Amino acid sequence: MSRLFLVRHGPTHAKSMVGWSDLPADLSDKEALARLDAYLPRDAVVVSSDLQRAAHTADAIQGDRQRLAHDPDLREMHFGDWELKAAKEVEDQERLYAFWDSPGDVTPPNGESWNQVVARTSAAVDRLIETHPKQDIVIVCHFGVILAQLQRATGQSAYDTFAQSVDNLSVTELTVGSSWTSGKVNHLP
Repeated sequence: MSRLFLVRHGPTHAKSMVGWSDLPADLSDKEALARLDAYLPRDAVVVSSDLQRAAHTADAIQGDRQRLAHDPDLREMHFGDWELKAAKEVEDQERLYAFWDSPGDVTPPNGESWNQVVARTSAAVDRLIETHPKQDIVIVCHFGVILAQLQRATGQSAYDTFAQSVDNLSVTELTVGSSWTSGKVNHLP
């Protein structure tokens, strides 16, 4: 059995769709970072996406835990031409609403669909579990990555999973054994 502790990176304060853009995180809330560090298991390995908002958050909570190499497959959804745009700035509103209201195969222009996000991030998580069996793994990542793995654990529809809040510096806990189960979701220590 492996336990996954999915941590959403610190806030970027962007008011747009931020996927693969490499924006920094605001890590000025040292008390929140200290609570998060104290909450996570001491013997866990820590991994993050290669985007600085996740990597720097992982640096801030790593402590004496073993750090693994950044994994680009743990990146946020790729919003393509919608990247760094507010919803109202997207020209094809019908496609935008379909992307969020019917998550699956709808793709932002030059981006990736929800199903592609799930496949990419699930492959990365599976590699981690295979490489570190029966170990606690802290994965510092993004909204989409956390929702993809939560959907996997709960069996909920993508639409229902999208309704879940995932706050910055929150923890979502999943247990992987013969099946996947979810524990705390969007927990702020």
